[in-house]
Amino acid sequence: MKLDSHQHFWSYDARQYPWIAPGSPLQRDWLPPDLAPLLSAAGLEGCIAVQARQTIDESHWLLELAEHHSIIKGVVGWVDLRSPDVERDLAALAPHPKFCGVRHVVQDEPDVNFMLGEEFQRGIGKLRAFKLTYDILVYPRQLPAAITLAKRFPEQPFVLDHIAKPPIMDGTLSPWREQIRELAKAPNVLCKVSGMVTEADLAAWKPADFKPFLDVVFEAFGEDRVMYGSDWPVCLRAASYAQVHTLVDDYTRQMGATAREQFFGGNATKFYHAK
Repeated sequence: MKLDSHQHFWSYDARQYPWIAPGSPLQRDWLPPDLAPLLSAAGLEGCIAVQARQTIDESHWLLELAEHHSIIKGVVGWVDLRSPDVERDLAALAPHPKFCGVRHVVQDEPDVNFMLGEEFQRGIGKLRAFKLTYDILVYPRQLPAAITLAKRFPEQPFVLDHIAKPPIMDGTLSPWREQIRELAKAPNVLCKVSGMVTEADLAAWKPADFKPFLDVVFEAFGEDRVMYGSDWPVCLRAASYAQVHTLVDDYTRQMGATAREQFFGGNATKFYHAK
């Protein structure tokens, strides 16, 4: 299946989405009928809808969308992994055939070692019994904790979102490059090639800006552990859906046909057990 492994839906409410700036193109509803023609134009069959709010209600809402829109092949939702009731919350969501994983917006946590907290790790330890994946959303400063987390839970499937949001605008590779290589040594970790355009110069990026970073990711993770993600509609701050897709489509033309099939859906389908 040809998939976009990372995008979002929401019914806009300023109180629920305080991170969306006034006047932003994100400041409106973005729903499956908006995405469907964009996927079709890119030759993709579906998507993985990823949480944008840290509420269980949103997780259920995304699953309701999935029941009515066949383009949604999987949902990565949110539960409070630190809660004493995490097992109960997972048990309520996991039976849905399209609930495939969990994410926490760790990038917003002030503690760089947030993921190494005892309660959070207890929650991570509950995911495997429900056959659920975990999306790692961090900035480069939090990569050391991500490396430790992946090593502590070698049987838990992880995927790194947005190549950890490196400083693409100023072109600085180190220490992000070395940390990505270290994280990739953990065979249970994959990487989403997503969220890059919003880390570049929003108004004046060019494809060459991304090549050094893409080279690091593809070399470190290899063709079996990378997946395409648009980060739509967040990407609209810097690029259209077609521009995001073309950026990585052009880069991956150096790869063989099988590797491209894996990147544009095969790896995501397998990782998320997408349906």
